[in-house]
Amino acid sequence: MNPPIEPGGKSTMSRRTIAIVGAGLAGLVCARILQVNGIPVTVYEKDDSPTARRQGGSLDIHTDAGQVALKEANLYEEFLTRTHPEGESIRVLDKNAKVYIDRKEPKGGNGRPEIDRKVLRRLFVDSLEAGTIAWGRKVVAARPAGGGHELEFSDGGIVRADLVVGADGAWSKVRSLLTTVTPEYVGITLVELHLSDAAAKHPDALAVTGPGMLFALSDNKYIGGHGGEHIQLGCAIRVPEDWATAGGTDWDEPAVARAALLREFRDWAPTLTNLIRDSDDTFWVRPLYALPTGHTWKRVPGVTLIGDAAHLMSPFAGEGANMAMIDGADLARAIIEEPDLGSALAAYEKKMFPRGAKAAASSQKGLDTMFVDGPPRKLVAFFRGMIVFSRVIRPFERFFAGGKAS
Repeated sequence: MNPPIEPGGKSTMSRRTIAIVGAGLAGLVCARILQVNGIPVTVYEKDDSPTARRQGGSLDIHTDAGQVALKEANLYEEFLTRTHPEGESIRVLDKNAKVYIDRKEPKGGNGRPEIDRKVLRRLFVDSLEAGTIAWGRKVVAARPAGGGHELEFSDGGIVRADLVVGADGAWSKVRSLLTTVTPEYVGITLVELHLSDAAAKHPDALAVTGPGMLFALSDNKYIGGHGGEHIQLGCAIRVPEDWATAGGTDWDEPAVARAALLREFRDWAPTLTNLIRDSDDTFWVRPLYALPTGHTWKRVPGVTLIGDAAHLMSPFAGEGANMAMIDGADLARAIIEEPDLGSALAAYEKKMFPRGAKAAASSQKGLDTMFVDGPPRKLVAFFRGMIVFSRVIRPFERFFAGGKAS
């Protein structure tokens, strides 16, 4: 049955079938905002449940991106109840544990509250109508079909949709409908680790990380992440793409994994390497990939991309999750406001392409700032500039905006 046609030949979006592939932040935001506005949608997710795998560490949610999406999803107030106190504090050290910056979060924060990714994702999952997410549906192929596109799943099932939204991350299957470009290794491999129940079990580690963001850098290596109740860290190194596998390290064996990391950081201060020694027994190895900065595609009817599927970037500017969320919000808004699907996708991509390119460029600049020979001079200069801005410029911005400069 064809969707009903409005005067002028436009189909009503509320009667079109919309399939979002991927239940990450981008797909969930888009689905939630569409539902709030009465537009049906189905999200297909390869994981069997919301807890099937870990969801990464802490996120700082930006005022002009993630927070916009939360407000449009009517979840902003709930979000605020789940953020980290003191999560915006910043500490920068070198490999000798010399402290260059130790900035406590100002009263009221800096406007970028921190939240655990898994908590934020669960907020969106729980906000959707029952049955919206089809769990355990792994897409293995996407292809044009009958004026729309069809998705083929690993179980052999096939569904057709008028609009397919690729929110399926770095190795997106939906992306193949739009471009042959694939992600490339950025030269950095990250090994994630945790120290659970830090206040009770790891007070010395918490004294090193503090409650906020930790950056310990030297010689193209990094130990950092986020402190707090559960310390979430990454050990990142500028190494060849096959570094994690070429040495034969069994990363599922805790003692072997720790020894491999400690060899890489053997000339670092014990206060920093103890973060590796005292960590939980699970390590996640992530070679980092990115799409080319400024990557675009020619308009294809009935399909588009959001989040990492559209503009995968390294994590060294804190932009990925925020871009995913504002992508989802902008696409949903375009669909709501424009009854013609082609016009809606064109409007969304016109906003998303330059924004994604800017964020990707910032992420590459962040990588180049952090991973340098010697101590972290570039990063220290960057943060000191930010501190001056927040102390001197922002009060005047508030004053001229009608607030109080203090």
